[in-house]
Amino acid sequence: MPFDPAYADFVQSYAIYDTTHDIDELRQREYSRLDRLGHIYLDYTGGGLYAESQIRQHHTLLDENVFGNPHSSNPTSQAVTRMIESAREYVLQFFNASPDEYVCIFTQNASGALKLVGESYPFGQGCHYLLTFDNHNSVNGIREFAHAKGAEVTYIPVALPDMRVDEGQLDSFLNLAEGDCFNLFAYPSQSNFSAVQHPLEWIERAHDRGWDVLLDTAAFVPTNRLDLSAVQPDFVPVSFYKMFGYPTGIGALLARRDKLAKLHRPWFAGGTITVASVQGDKYYLAEGHAAFEDGTLDYLNIPAIEIGLKHLESIGYKTIHERVRCLTGWLLDKLTAMRHSSGEPLARVYGPVMTRARGGAVTVNFYDKDGIPIDHRFIEQQANQHNISLRTGCFCNPGAGEVALGISKPELAACFSSPGHDQRLSYDDFRLCIDGKASGAVRVSLGLVSNFEDVQEFLKFAEGLLA
Repeated sequence: MPFDPAYADFVQSYAIYDTTHDIDELRQREYSRLDRLGHIYLDYTGGGLYAESQIRQHHTLLDENVFGNPHSSNPTSQAVTRMIESAREYVLQFFNASPDEYVCIFTQNASGALKLVGESYPFGQGCHYLLTFDNHNSVNGIREFAHAKGAEVTYIPVALPDMRVDEGQLDSFLNLAEGDCFNLFAYPSQSNFSAVQHPLEWIERAHDRGWDVLLDTAAFVPTNRLDLSAVQPDFVPVSFYKMFGYPTGIGALLARRDKLAKLHRPWFAGGTITVASVQGDKYYLAEGHAAFEDGTLDYLNIPAIEIGLKHLESIGYKTIHERVRCLTGWLLDKLTAMRHSSGEPLARVYGPVMTRARGGAVTVNFYDKDGIPIDHRFIEQQANQHNISLRTGCFCNPGAGEVALGISKPELAACFSSPGHDQRLSYDDFRLCIDGKASGAVRVSLGLVSNFEDVQEFLKFAEGLLA
């Protein structure tokens, strides 16, 4: 490899990167399609990438066996049931969750896991649903179940520039819990907007004040180990495709057994009952995970979960985490230093510009030499022409977006109450409401097999925006 002064500067600043070169070999062996097809993949928070060996192992498993619907006891049903239960056990093992304390419920994705909690949680009059501004919409959506049952919904703000919660204010919010009520506190271990990593210590802090805790780990666990013997949130939604790319369409809810017993499902479905009667107008829910897995599971794809988890284990979270941390640091260093000829900064970062307690997503808006924001949709169009896959918009995280982009509550109230906006609001209508302010941002996210060249290609693209 020819001498690259930029790389020499990089490893001088982030020396530990040199301990992660096993991932370079892995990329050549298992992800060669990236370089062969000339892709600069920078959307790992949106979706992980699968290794070729994952596909081969799964296809071999399907090719060499006959699997039938698990809702039976015939030979093909028993065969697939063993595979499903093996995957279920492996998920708990992967997260170091004792099967005596936690249950693994397979869902369509993390959003499906969150809906299970939201529709079943026993909110009531005077109870509270507390959540941070920077939650994903699937966590925000639980507020509709809370409202319907008469519970109070409260948001904890995040503050610019780092978009973190003021720790000094947190206890005042946690003190809202009513002792004779069911109270749920939800926050992301890593924001999918700013990549801020909120402290896991909040879990016990909330427990001590009477809260059940929902920890959204979808953006966190692709590059960080979650040990459920060390921290014990009550509900943990997971999307496996964000961790290792394949298969899509399967997630999980990891729930503490004692807290799962609090949930009351508003309906029943095939596979969730022991007995249901038409004439008797009665049904009896099954125990544990079976009561929450509606209909027939995606039984042919669930075995691929265990394959994917073993793939991650073979690499090691320490290696993945350090590689992503180093590359993110370099990206932030270089991007924040870029200036137009006028002296105006090229980019404004929404979130921390240092690597402490943050993940591998960098969310920015770009500005021209006069300090006027460049439409994020234009940035995406230009990136597409360079075969760079990034993401633009607000990433299903409106609270963080509103804070980052300076969109005020009065502006939003006026917009939503305008004639014709009671049921429908288009994206163009919304842009008019906020008087031309930026309505989205650009997110670059690094992950499992990102390398120095990926970051350099993006930085070269960004330099092309300078004037």
